[in-house]
Formats: sequence, C-alpha cells, structure tokens
Amino acid sequence: MKDATIIKTGVIGTVIAAICCFTPVLVIGLGVVGLSAWLGWLDYVLLPTLAVFVGVTAYGLWRRQRAAACCETDTKATKETR
Repeated sequence: MKDATIIKTGVIGTVIAAICCFTPVLVIGLGVVGLSAWLGWLDYVLLPTLAVFVGVTAYGLWRRQRAAACCETDTKATKETR
C-alpha cells in the first residue's frame, strides 16, 4: 500500500472517529433510527477506534519519512561516486 493512501485512510478515520467521540452525532443518529440502546457501548468502540486510526496515521508518516531518508541517502551516495 502506498504511503499516501495509508496517511489518507488514517486521517479520514481519525476525523470521523473524533467527530463521533466529541459531538453528539451518533447519539442523535442512533436515537432517530431507534438504536439508542447501543449508546452505552459507544465509549468501548469509539475511543479504541480513534487510537487505531491515529496509529495508522503515525505509521504512514513514519513510512514516508523513512522512504525520504532512504532516497536522500541513495542520492548522496550516487553523487559521491561520480
């Protein structure tokens, strides 16, 4: 998977999970649909989901930084051999 795709997935997931954690979007949505009994379990699902997506974003950024450092090292080595 490309680094940009990993970062986009992580950021989008983090934003959606953060919106659902810190605003009453799910409370209103589940109440309207008639699934308000699930509201007691939201904390057990949303906070770990937020942590996972923050981790995915960090992993994508780490891979991008590592790839950039690797390419920079290769470029320096090529210039030195000339």
